[in-house]
Amino acid sequence: MSTLIAAENLGHAYHEEWLFKNLTLGIQTGQRVALVGINGAGKSTLLKLLAERFAPLEGKIVRNKSVRIGFLDQEPVFPSGYSISDFIFSMENKQQQLIREYEELIEQPEPDEQALNRLYGELSEHNAWEYEYQIKTILSRMGIDHLQQKIDTLSGGQKKRIALAKLLIEDPDIYVLDEPTNHLDIDTIEWLEKLLTSGGKTVLLVTHDRYFLDNVCNMIVELDRGKMYTYNGNYAYFLERKAEREAADESTYQKNKNLLKKELEWMRRMPQARGTKSKSRIDAFYDLEQKTKQRSDNQNITLNVKMSRQGGKILELKHIGQSFNDKKIITDFSYTFKKGDRIGLAGKNGTGKSTLLNIITGVLNPEHGHVEKGETTVYGYYRQGGLHFNEKERVIDIVKSDAEYIKMADGSTISASQLLTLFLFPPKKQHGLVEKLSGGERKRLHLMKVLMQNPNFLILDEPTNDLDIDTLNVLEEFLENFPGVLILVSHDRYLLDKMSEQLFIMEGNGTVTVYNGNYSEYRLSLEQEKEKQDNRRKEVKPAAVSPAPTPVKKLSYKEQKELEELERQIPEMEKGISYLTQLIQETDPTNYQKIQTLTAEIEAIQFKLNEITERWMVLSEI
Repeated sequence: MSTLIAAENLGHAYHEEWLFKNLTLGIQTGQRVALVGINGAGKSTLLKLLAERFAPLEGKIVRNKSVRIGFLDQEPVFPSGYSISDFIFSMENKQQQLIREYEELIEQPEPDEQALNRLYGELSEHNAWEYEYQIKTILSRMGIDHLQQKIDTLSGGQKKRIALAKLLIEDPDIYVLDEPTNHLDIDTIEWLEKLLTSGGKTVLLVTHDRYFLDNVCNMIVELDRGKMYTYNGNYAYFLERKAEREAADESTYQKNKNLLKKELEWMRRMPQARGTKSKSRIDAFYDLEQKTKQRSDNQNITLNVKMSRQGGKILELKHIGQSFNDKKIITDFSYTFKKGDRIGLAGKNGTGKSTLLNIITGVLNPEHGHVEKGETTVYGYYRQGGLHFNEKERVIDIVKSDAEYIKMADGSTISASQLLTLFLFPPKKQHGLVEKLSGGERKRLHLMKVLMQNPNFLILDEPTNDLDIDTLNVLEEFLENFPGVLILVSHDRYLLDKMSEQLFIMEGNGTVTVYNGNYSEYRLSLEQEKEKQDNRRKEVKPAAVSPAPTPVKKLSYKEQKELEELERQIPEMEKGISYLTQLIQETDPTNYQKIQTLTAEIEAIQFKLNEITERWMVLSEI
């Protein structure tokens, strides 16, 4: 394997504080490397240095000039006034410009046929049809439809998906990705996993998604207190080796502490006159003292804030209905929340998850039905968008504006400063300005303010975005012991599996399905059902119409007739698809208009065939 990019003795600092020094790292062809570490350790900074977004204060980056680096920023910035099309398609790439022209043309209500025919010829001439299919697949997966829309009008999540789409289309030599799974639904994350692990791609990424880490990466690089530790293996392997290293560190630390105590006693007893004779021992003492100071005990957040008392009636949703712009988001949904409910809210982007949460919390009054909230129900709502803090305000003042003292679950009271310490904000951070916090530290501060409200009905909307894995582990520990109602919206499959016992699935057509089980169990049930349908489908013999079966007792007369009609239609439609496919093969390859028409007919028949096959399977089971 050849080294594509290397960092030699890297050092970088922010606000006069060194993130790391003397780091050396090489990325080789085919390696898929994850950077892990707590918020503020310098992961995003190291990514940007390796992507050559700016120069390090110390050391250098070495790479072959022919190596193309694709960089996905955590919060991408776009040129003002650009449309999606302007950004996605490269002016230097002839194939992309032809595809752009073609995609923009077919978006029009009445495309110019002469222009279409010209583009068909040029796309064939430049062998761009397969590339066009790849680009269309990527744009579709990212939910990008209207190429003429201005990027300035889009949400942060949409912008992140557009930036990721461009990078995937360009297919660089090295993919450098900062939180690539943020703002993606789970189906798209699983598709991205397959894409990144195919074709020997070289990847360097930062992500909090542990399933994604485990499935994609074959090397883990940990940043810990300015040092770098490398593990050749996936995330599960890293956890095993890290535990061994920390056990060894703990043993060394305890030995150093004991030795330091003895040396301190010796220093205090030592007569001044013997000082010159013992200089080496004194130097060793100060060296040992410095090493012991640098090693801090593993800090554990104990999220045991007091929960408000919860009465018998918590929350009832009665026949809720909601639509926007004639699109049904929720249709006749009812549910009575019970003590200890742990619900995962799942569904693709745009299916209405945030709408349902806004109805639950009273931010939005539903068009139909009503919400009855219990008198003792106290919401804690962690919103995906986060809180807007005053950049020039001190962190501790933000907490004190809510309360000087906070009640804990055991009845004790702690100060705002003590609570910040539990949330891994040391005194220096507490008295620093908000503008100096990393994205993950801001999210941690937001989460802390939500929990300070002593909620008994906790709603977490994508809490994992930008949080480091150590904080996520502690959050999970808190949620496992949280006795109130929990609603969790997350694309983090690990968190959904661990925290939810029930799912509300937003189907996208207004239906909200309640599933008893976690996300992995739900996906397994879908796969098993699909496998059953495939097996049943294979049993249908397309060669001839099956004779009418003897009436089944449980089928009504009308259903029996419908089943017979479907068994007649299915083979005919399959023959129709075969006939049209044969026509395409016999058509002159330059007659693009006819080929497109025949293809559209096949798609229409196939769509109808899928519908009636599903109905046939339902009736044949009775």
